[in-house]
Amino acid sequence: MRMFSKACSLVVSSLPRCSSSAPAIRGQPSLIPRVSRKWLGKPLMYGIGTLLVMPLRTIHGVGRMFGAARYLCNMTSVSSSLQIELVPCLQDNYAYILHDVDTGTVGVVDPSEAVPIINALEKRNQNLTYILNTHHHYDHTGGNLELKAKYGAKVIGSEKDKDRIPGIDITLSEGDTWMFAGHQVLVMETPGHTSGHVSFYFPGSGAIFTGDTLFSLSCGKLFEGTPEQMHSSLQKIVALPDVTKVYCGHEYTLVNDISFQI
Repeated sequence: MRMFSKACSLVVSSLPRCSSSAPAIRGQPSLIPRVSRKWLGKPLMYGIGTLLVMPLRTIHGVGRMFGAARYLCNMTSVSSSLQIELVPCLQDNYAYILHDVDTGTVGVVDPSEAVPIINALEKRNQNLTYILNTHHHYDHTGGNLELKAKYGAKVIGSEKDKDRIPGIDITLSEGDTWMFAGHQVLVMETPGHTSGHVSFYFPGSGAIFTGDTLFSLSCGKLFEGTPEQMHSSLQKIVALPDVTKVYCGHEYTLVNDISFQI
């Protein structure tokens, strides 16, 4: 826990302090500056997921309410032609379905289990083309083989995790660029939680999938990395443009110690 706390505390002082003037997510206004209240009609744990991805420039406004800078996110987002939908899995995991509306190409990030993903795809009569894994842990790759067998999807992950990610087909490393239906995807190695952890950054859509590197109110536990590695990884994310939306791998908002970062 000390290693985890050290890594998180190192980055808090450098989180951006920006205005709360980013465009609001569609929905009713809320007490939080420029944040939608459409999640309030859903169960609390699911609803908080709507706060998991917000533009970085809104952090300052929300941070004033909590007394510190905070990362918050929304349930779904549409940027240009890329649609992103949050799919709750297991007890507190989040997978994300990516849909390019121009080509119909569909991918999923970190499918903890297959059934929720299959249900979401069948509801929309969609086929799955790609599976993106941020790291090798089972709660992020548990659905790989079943989804690959059903749809013939290609599995994409870190070169460093090539022997640990089930069904991996395409391996990528720091600085590699991969294309998802015309959308550029930049691979950022973000070790700390695991040694082979990567984040997938879509610069054209202003979205980054951070897996277990960055959560709402905290960073991931250090199972294989060091506090220095985690700090460096978080600095990479902080350095992205203010409008970047952060898509986290878990819903830990309620269980995280808010006072720790205050």
